[in-house]
Amino acid sequence: MDQSYHYDVMRRAIGLIDAEGGNLTLARLAERMDMSPAHFQRLFSAWVGVSPKRYQQHLTLDHAKTLLAQRCTTIEAAHATGLSGTGRLHDLFVTWEAMSPGDFARRGAGLTIRHGCFASPFGEALAMGTERGLCGLAFTAETGRDAAMADMRARWPAARFEEAPEEIAPRVAAAFSGRGEAALHVIGGPFQIKVWEALLAIPSGQVTTYSEIARAIGHPRAVRAVGTAVGRNPLAYLIPCHRALRKSGGLGGYHWGLPVKRAMLARESARAEAAAEGAAPGPEEQFRRDGSADIAYHPSI
Repeated sequence: MDQSYHYDVMRRAIGLIDAEGGNLTLARLAERMDMSPAHFQRLFSAWVGVSPKRYQQHLTLDHAKTLLAQRCTTIEAAHATGLSGTGRLHDLFVTWEAMSPGDFARRGAGLTIRHGCFASPFGEALAMGTERGLCGLAFTAETGRDAAMADMRARWPAARFEEAPEEIAPRVAAAFSGRGEAALHVIGGPFQIKVWEALLAIPSGQVTTYSEIARAIGHPRAVRAVGTAVGRNPLAYLIPCHRALRKSGGLGGYHWGLPVKRAMLARESARAEAAAEGAAPGPEEQFRRDGSADIAYHPSI
């Protein structure tokens, strides 16, 4: 079934679960969703890999605090142990290249950026890319397509934009299927690049805090600046800014809407738990950073 439809159903379920305090039975939740229990269970099991009853636990408002208490990773430990160990379902090479200092200074002048909208596990995704790789990924379910387009275009105000989804479709497919290679062409200053690199060290199903990221990049007092850099991440989901939480366990903000962030965290957490128990939740979008997927950036940017 269409992945965007899956997300739309899950989005409605979040609202119902929140309203009922997470105490809905399968039969009651399916009834409220105007579905049979069997169909509702099949839908969620296909999308998440676990039953609706278990998934409901991962959608509750206090689940972020549970994640923080039980699955908070330190960036240093993640780098030391590698990102392809137990609990990882599939590996996807993500190669980075920062745009040149000249491109950054020219605000994208001379660049041709192709774009298109695609179905994704979290609703419609607006993707953008240059000849070297994906340079933008946004989700439109909460903000709307026009607002997402305006936001992304403002990041490269002098670039030439061309609607050509067929040109970037293979990279988008690789990003969401977990098969193939997703090359990224990122624009950002050195501080932003360091923050985004740290985000890639957080394994799927785990989280970290803004303060932990600040310590990891050598700026322990720059928590607010880290939060700003996280929010300016141009490649949502691929650079997993949704895995950064407040120290209190609060979700913090999310540029493309908190329901999207909650869905990402719940889905990843549920799948990680299923994998740890030996279940087979189906294809997962995972990213590995090792010697063949180094991040290159220009300190002079």
